[in-house]
Amino acid sequence: MPTREEIAYFGAGPAPLPTPVLEAGAQAFLNYQNTGLSLAEISHRSPLATKIVEDTKAALSSLLEIPDSYEVLFLHGGGSGEFSAVVFNMVAVWVERRRRRAEKELGSDEAKVLERVRREVREALRLDYLVTGSWSLKASQEAANLLEPLGKGFVNVAMDAREANGGKFGTIPDENSWKLTPTRKKGGKGSAFVYYCDNETVDGVEFPSFPSVLEPTGEDEEDEHLVIADMSSNFLSRHVDVPKYAVIFGGAQKNIGITDTTLVIIRKSLLASYPTPSFLHAAGVWSPPVIFHYPTIAKNNSLYNTIPIFSIWIAGEVMRALLTVHGTQATYSQENLADEKAKVVYDILDANPAVFQVCPDRKARSRMNICFRIYGGDKEKEKAFLEGAEKRGLQGLKGHRSVGGVRVSNYNAVPMANVKKLALWLVDFAQPPMT
Repeated sequence: MPTREEIAYFGAGPAPLPTPVLEAGAQAFLNYQNTGLSLAEISHRSPLATKIVEDTKAALSSLLEIPDSYEVLFLHGGGSGEFSAVVFNMVAVWVERRRRRAEKELGSDEAKVLERVRREVREALRLDYLVTGSWSLKASQEAANLLEPLGKGFVNVAMDAREANGGKFGTIPDENSWKLTPTRKKGGKGSAFVYYCDNETVDGVEFPSFPSVLEPTGEDEEDEHLVIADMSSNFLSRHVDVPKYAVIFGGAQKNIGITDTTLVIIRKSLLASYPTPSFLHAAGVWSPPVIFHYPTIAKNNSLYNTIPIFSIWIAGEVMRALLTVHGTQATYSQENLADEKAKVVYDILDANPAVFQVCPDRKARSRMNICFRIYGGDKEKEKAFLEGAEKRGLQGLKGHRSVGGVRVSNYNAVPMANVKKLALWLVDFAQPPMT
């Protein structure tokens, strides 16, 4: 039976966790702090559970330097659940802003206000999506499905990377080619939000930085782009300028913890911008399901329903470990380390182009999910590579079932030592056979 030290795991998620966190978790799962109870057994209404939630929020706030003007939420549903939650909540915010403007201009005539908002929903509601891979594509499709009863055309795919890459994902087109819904300042009516996935795990594409075209301009908040970012797979792997975003979300099972915890960071001003459910329904829009209703979750300190306290505690342990090692500069340190680990792999791949072919464009390469083919996608050679890797204790390298190939997931808990073990196998595999 192999030990943890003998296995180098590069799975795309669930991902590896630091061994000390797992060891502490094993004890907490059996008997947490000598209470005689498992963390899986304690009440989510207990003071102990409340403290775990607060401690985890505090650790995350320290790591990302989250301003007091933002709220941290813990929800169910993973990133896929947020595909829906974002639409429900941000459309509600959009409707409320239109209602307030209509009320200001038309007075207290409720019928006229409602009619104007209903017309604006039909004519002006737009959701902008930047589609750079499988997950942002799924998010845009979910938005279209949710809004389909209202009609077509509400989802604006402002950029589909496949159009500039022969029908395949693997690049991020120049921002000048994006077709964002114009803001009021630019003669339009603005979109409810602009959505993008910061790192695409399936296709190995990562935004190198925050898109400059989405930078805040200091205008009226209602005329700024409300940016929504899915950071499920590169969370805490680099510094993030939180105030540039309206909402950041991520599933925990890659860089933060284990499955069944979803983190949401949301601007507090948005939580106060919801119409009543009755007005939303009258305007022709669904109200968010209560389990995804951000104001309700925030009001109840994420304890509206039975949330996974053990999973949240694990996430907190991961965060506190980063703070212990690196202090408040942890995300900068993790960014440097992630860059170094990715460089080790990419350098070998690039040095052997006849053997290894990196899938995405160099400018869009992910540090977290390194995707490549072997001998142009030769299935037998890729199978031989994966089998040889398994024999060396290198696991979790098979590419996503939808694209094939090889995928090296380089998450925070993957140590440099394991990357170097993989590097040795890449070099050995690339060598011509002995004659």
